[in-house]
Amino acid sequence: MIKRNYRVAIYMRLSKDDGNEESQSIQSQREILSAYVEKQGWTIVDEYADDGYSGTNFERPNFKRLIEDIELGRIDLVITKDLSRLGRNYIQVGYYTEEYFPEKNVRYIALNDNYDSDDGDGDDFIPFRNVINEWYAKDISKKIRFTLDSKSRNGEPRNTVFPIFGYAYNEIYERVPDSETAPIVQLIYK
Repeated sequence: MIKRNYRVAIYMRLSKDDGNEESQSIQSQREILSAYVEKQGWTIVDEYADDGYSGTNFERPNFKRLIEDIELGRIDLVITKDLSRLGRNYIQVGYYTEEYFPEKNVRYIALNDNYDSDDGDGDDFIPFRNVINEWYAKDISKKIRFTLDSKSRNGEPRNTVFPIFGYAYNEIYERVPDSETAPIVQLIYK
């Protein structure tokens, strides 16, 4: 049997924003996926990383770029660490894994979920995993909202990943006036 040399896209995603530097999780995903592709003797055409983007929404810049490259015929295999890295919206993930990728003759592998679209038997539990991935995202969102509301009721500041307009975070994550935008807020209140 002749071994095919796939033109591979490795796709990485993490919803928690780690600031300006690329997160360690993205780097970890890159190392795992690159090592697997190298072991198979395939060629990585490009890397696509959406660091700080939710999996519940497919309006991610590098995911869109990945789709553009598939449309251009540059890619014939997409690999992710697991299904949740592709996305956490079970309908959209199902669309890509069951319709879009097969229509474009693109093989898809979710490494840690042991899913490979070239496996004839497939995995009958994949739709359930996708539902659980979406449920997990909704559950985390509820828990975060509950914690922030509780802080607010107790008079504590609701720290968010991005500071509120007019403020910045100092090195110990305290909210302090931002010298550039604070005057705008003061003007609004006048």
